[in-house]
Amino acid sequence: MTMDERQGRVRRVAEKLYAQNPDWITFYREILGLHGMIRQTYPAPDELAEFEQTETFHEIQQMLTRLREQGPVASNPAEPTRVITVRLPRSLHEALRVEAHEHRTSMNKLCISKLLQFIEEEMIPAETWEATPRAMAPVAAGEEESSE
Repeated sequence: MTMDERQGRVRRVAEKLYAQNPDWITFYREILGLHGMIRQTYPAPDELAEFEQTETFHEIQQMLTRLREQGPVASNPAEPTRVITVRLPRSLHEALRVEAHEHRTSMNKLCISKLLQFIEEEMIPAETWEATPRAMAPVAAGEEESSE
């Protein structure tokens, strides 16, 4: 299947799901999530990176944003909430707080918005440590994420 055919298929599935007006978490999981349509269609990291540069990917991100605008999502046992702790300097925390205020949103929503954005590889600092099996393993139900 060509890149254009795969892109068209992903777009059609995303548009069909979006038309059903799901909550944003369901849309994310089914389309953008670890086992979602995009990662199934583009399993190789280089293919995924190429797809993330397309207009189709941008449109899917916009669909996700519009779904997030619909307000809070009811608690769902199939998709429990996880908590992470991020260490950051006070100056960055203050900047995020001001940015959230300027956008008239919560810091939580602002941070989720930032986490959902595509980040180019060269913008991620290289790590000097190797990922441990614990860091890569799924978190058990009821267990809090570690910020190691």
